[in-house]
Amino acid sequence: MPANSSDGRSSLRVVLVKYGHTKISYPAELLRDDGNRVTVRAPWAGDDARDFGFVRFERGDVFTEHYWRDRWYSVKEVRDAEGVLKGWYCDITRPATVSGDELIVEDLDLDLWRSADGRTVLRLDEDEFAASGLATTDPEAATAAERALDELEHLAREGDFESLLA
Repeated sequence: MPANSSDGRSSLRVVLVKYGHTKISYPAELLRDDGNRVTVRAPWAGDDARDFGFVRFERGDVFTEHYWRDRWYSVKEVRDAEGVLKGWYCDITRPATVSGDELIVEDLDLDLWRSADGRTVLRLDEDEFAASGLATTDPEAATAAERALDELEHLAREGDFESLLA
């Protein structure tokens, strides 16, 4: 449904679940819901700045987040308070669901970072993914997660990454 549909919804609560527990939950402005992809915008939801070494997320940063009901990832465009693009942070997740006023995604540990200039593409948290035991407890999900990371990395390095978000 489009953001301007008759239900009048203009916001959602993003709920990120990890290992069966809510990791973080925050309000977001609903920009678009076409029935498959949901796009929301929210300020940095962390209490404090977080420096990853390759990027720093801090108060004032704005995330435009894209979630799919049929893909195993989400893509978050990150801009600073002045609107300057920092890059894209991609979470490997189960496909998103919307229930009532909540957008629910299950984090599967794997992540990808692509810098604004496209020169830096980093696969992240592969050690956490391996330690999670998902390959044993849910091998189909583990395979889907690994494929999603490979797909995003290919698009980030050689493909038309921005077309994902058009």
